Amino acid sequence: MNILVTSASTRLARHLASQLSADHDVQLTDRNDVPGAQNFTLCDLNHDEATNDLVRGMDVIVHSGELNSALSVSGQLDDAMRCAYNLLWAASEEKVPRLIYLNSLSVMGRHDEAYAVTERWKPALTTETSDLGYHLGEFVCREFARENKIEVISLRLGELVWDDGEASSSALYPEDAVQAIQKALSAEVSDGHAGSTTNWNVFHIQSAVPNARFLTATAQQALGYQPTSR
Repeated sequence: MNILVTSASTRLARHLASQLSADHDVQLTDRNDVPGAQNFTLCDLNHDEATNDLVRGMDVIVHSGELNSALSVSGQLDDAMRCAYNLLWAASEEKVPRLIYLNSLSVMGRHDEAYAVTERWKPALTTETSDLGYHLGEFVCREFARENKIEVISLRLGELVWDDGEASSSALYPEDAVQAIQKALSAEVSDGHAGSTTNWNVFHIQSAVPNARFLTATAQQALGYQPTSR
C-alpha cells in the first residue's frame, strides 16, 4: 500500500512512518524541511500541481491536524484550513480512496469529566489555537467526505504518552495510536445505522488506562481496535 503521511516534523508522524514502512511504501511530507527524514517530499500544500503530484498514486493519506506552534496564530489556522482543503482537493482529483485525519480528543475536553463521552457527543473545545485547528481541520474533512469526494476516517486521539510519561485519563500509548491507524488503513467501516456505509466516520482512540475518560467501543467494533493497558 502507498501511504502519504503529512506533518513529518511531528514525533507521531515520524514514529508512524517507521512502524508502517515494514509493510507499506511510506512517503513523508511537510511544509518545512525535515533534515534526516527518509522518503521525504517538501510541499507547501498550495492549490497547485505540486500538491497533485504529491498525492498521485497514493492509496491512503494520513493527515495530522497537529499544528506547528512556532507559527503565528493565523499561520497555524492557515495550515488547519486552507492547506487541508488543498490536500483534500488534490486527493479527490487524483482519486485517492481514503484519508485518515489525526484529530485530538482535546476537542471534547470541555465536557464534564464525570461523563462517558462517545462519538455521538458534539465537540466541546476551548479557544486554544491547537483545539480550534483540530476542529476546523475535521470540519474541512467532513465536508469533502459528505460530498462523496473521498472517504475520510477521523481518529480523535488521546493524549500521547511518550517515554513512560505520566498517563492522564485520556492517555494514548504510541503503540495504540499506531494500531488504530493501521486498522483504519483498510477497515470497512459503517456509520452504525443499520449497517449502512458512509464516507465519513469518527472514532475515539485512547488506551485502557484507569478511569478512562472516553469510550472506545465504536472503534473496537468497527475497526477491530484493541486498547492496551499497563
